[in-house]
Amino acid sequence: MSIWGKLIGGVVGFYLGGPLGAVLGAAAGHVVDRPRTQPPEDEESLETLQTAFTVAVIVLGAKMAKADGRVTPDEVQAFKQVFRIPSEEMGDVGRLFNEAKRDAKGFEPYAAQIGRMFAGDRAVLEELLGGLFHIAKADGRVDQSELDYLAKVSHQFGFNKRAFERIRASHMGPDEADPYEVLGVTRGASEAEVKKAYRALIRENHPDTLMAKGLPREFIDLANQKMATINGAYDQIEKELSRR
Repeated sequence: MSIWGKLIGGVVGFYLGGPLGAVLGAAAGHVVDRPRTQPPEDEESLETLQTAFTVAVIVLGAKMAKADGRVTPDEVQAFKQVFRIPSEEMGDVGRLFNEAKRDAKGFEPYAAQIGRMFAGDRAVLEELLGGLFHIAKADGRVDQSELDYLAKVSHQFGFNKRAFERIRASHMGPDEADPYEVLGVTRGASEAEVKKAYRALIRENHPDTLMAKGLPREFIDLANQKMATINGAYDQIEKELSRR
C-alpha cells in the first residue's frame, strides 16, 4: 500500500500522536491525542516517520494556503504531480488538507512536532521545506507572504537565517539561484572548501539516505530535483574557479 493509502483510516496516526496525529485522526473521523516526541525504535518507526513527513507536507501546505489567502489550480496540480498522488487517493488527501485549513491552530505546533521528530536529520527537513517551496512557486511566483511563512516554518525546524537563505536559493530556479548560496559557501571559498561542501550535501541529500531516514518513496522526485540543483551549482562554481 502507498503512503497515501495509509493516511486515512489507518492506525499510524495513533503512533504518530501530537498535533499531527490529531489532525490526521480528525480527518479520519476519530480522536488521536497521544503526544510523542520520539518515534519507536523498530520497523514501525520508519512508517511513522514517513507518515509524519507526508502529513506535515499536507498540513503545512494547507496552512500556507490559508496564510496566502488562496489556493490556485497550478498549486493543486503541482501537488498532484510531484507527490504522485493516485486519483483514488485524492479524496482522502483533500479531506486532510481541508481539515488542516479549518483547524483553528496556527502552523507552529505542527512545524514544532515535525522539527522534533527529524531533529537529527536536517536533510529530511530541507526536503519538506522543498515540497512547500514547490507548491508555493507553482503559480509562477512566490509571494512575500509565502516567503515569510516559509522562513517561520524553517525557524521552527531549527534552521537559522543563513541556512534558510541557502535553502531558498536552491529553489529559485537555475537562472536566479546563486550557486554559492546553494552550496552554503562564500564567493571567496577555495576549490577544496567548495568540494568539501558539495560532497557533504550530496551525501546528506542522496535519495537512498533520505528514504532510510523517513522520506517516503512517493517524494523521490523532489529528492532527485534537489540533487540536480546541487550538482548544477557545483558545476557552475567549478567553471568559475577554472577561469580564475
